[in-house]
Amino acid sequence: MTKFLKIVVASLVAVFAVSGLTGCSSEPVDMSSYTAVIDVRTPEEYATGHLDGAILINVQDSSFASNLATLDPAANYFVYCRSGNRSGQAIEKMKSLGFTGELRNGGGVSTASATSGLPIVVP
Repeated sequence: MTKFLKIVVASLVAVFAVSGLTGCSSEPVDMSSYTAVIDVRTPEEYATGHLDGAILINVQDSSFASNLATLDPAANYFVYCRSGNRSGQAIEKMKSLGFTGELRNGGGVSTASATSGLPIVVP
């Protein structure tokens, strides 16, 4: 591999790494701009504690897309999971289904609670 190609590859890796990190920032979020908070974990995970007022739409469920059909695709949504991985996947699926509003990756439930100011509740 030429030196130039190594530099280009390293630059691309750095860009994608940084852009992946910015998806779930720990900066405080103004929740008034979001229509709903969506927890994309499993029902079992949701039952162990979720953000107050969050709706459960399991990204791993085969009915994920049809469950999203009940939502306004132009609205803004705050999405979280256990670590930020599944919420990122859910956001990509939502975009592919035509969601055009702001889709914020809240990261894991603890980070999402800290940035949103919403408490974690256990049913």
